[in-house]
Amino acid sequence: MAVKAIRKRPWFAMFPNDYRWSFIVSIAFRRTLMGAADPAEIWEVCSRLEKSVGDDKAWTREWKAMGERVYAMGQAEERACHKLSASGHYNRATHYLQMADRFDFPKTAASKAYYKKSIDSFGRYLKFTDWPRVERAEIPFEEGKSLPAYFIPAMNTKKAKPPVALSYTGFDGTKETSFLLSGIALAQRGMSVVVPDCPGVGESIRFRGIHLRHDYEVAATAIIDWLEKRKDVDAKRVGLLASSLGGYYAPRSASMEPRIKACVAWGAQWDYYAIWKRRIEAAFRIALPSPGHHLAWSFGVKTAEQGLKKLEGFRLDGVVQKMKCPFLIVHGEDDQQIPLSDAKKLYKAAGSKDKALRVYTGKDGGAQHCHMDYLSPVIPHMTDWMAEKLGA
Repeated sequence: MAVKAIRKRPWFAMFPNDYRWSFIVSIAFRRTLMGAADPAEIWEVCSRLEKSVGDDKAWTREWKAMGERVYAMGQAEERACHKLSASGHYNRATHYLQMADRFDFPKTAASKAYYKKSIDSFGRYLKFTDWPRVERAEIPFEEGKSLPAYFIPAMNTKKAKPPVALSYTGFDGTKETSFLLSGIALAQRGMSVVVPDCPGVGESIRFRGIHLRHDYEVAATAIIDWLEKRKDVDAKRVGLLASSLGGYYAPRSASMEPRIKACVAWGAQWDYYAIWKRRIEAAFRIALPSPGHHLAWSFGVKTAEQGLKKLEGFRLDGVVQKMKCPFLIVHGEDDQQIPLSDAKKLYKAAGSKDKALRVYTGKDGGAQHCHMDYLSPVIPHMTDWMAEKLGA
């Protein structure tokens, strides 16, 4: 369903009459900074979609075709033993395939197959790249399951046991995107980094049946328990940075899990139930990052109304008052998904004595949701803050 990309502050909207498509394309352009997309390939796909704006089947078809094409380029270079060349192609293929999956509902065997191919592609990127060095991890979770994750060792440090940052995505992201947009930046600043697919996202929901839940601190607890068994990190200095709905996950977790020593909400949340209630009442004719079907799917229920019921616990009032650790909120002045007033409510309620709210207006950093319209100034601010608070 196309919803006009209304904005008070100028930002690049590839599809001015479709906020959702424009927002996801803006994320694709951010990936170009890390070699995870190419402007020419993005433009090629978008030009083919100009006559099909709002048709999610067309979106899936075109991004999947580009992902498959670039993956084949990687295979050809791999066969020729050109490892670095193959790595670059596999990196881009990963994200094109995941862009295809983003609006592909209902999830089917076919969509799971090409999503699995995106994971394989990212694994090949990591295998053949000369940087960064990464460990694939399985973190024990409830009921004999595990959370898939990437562990990035700290860079630019001589510390034998550096601090650790956890980097989460939001409602509909993936660990592969978090890895590139914030994970590497954190590692470059002297922190080892864990980038997981937590409950409700990525591999965890698609292949392991780990659905979204309100008590998100269970993920942080599982990860920190795992970190405490490692000898190459300081598990007494753990920070958490999370984007979008991560603006709920992170402060909720930092309020409930005392081993978290610093917290960044990359895009604030306050009452996610109220946000989705408005979206449902508006019949989804409102700025959304994903199709309305995503809500029910995230919880493993059949209807949006059942999903809304599951969201009753996704409120931070009465929770963040318990937070003790340093807390940073960054928010866009013109965020179309979560109003700035929610960021101000979160800041006021947080119990941390050391807390800050940084509002970006467009010229100093992106004014849109999670600053995807202008991210370059924001990532350094968040990751430098985390490094300082953890003593990296």
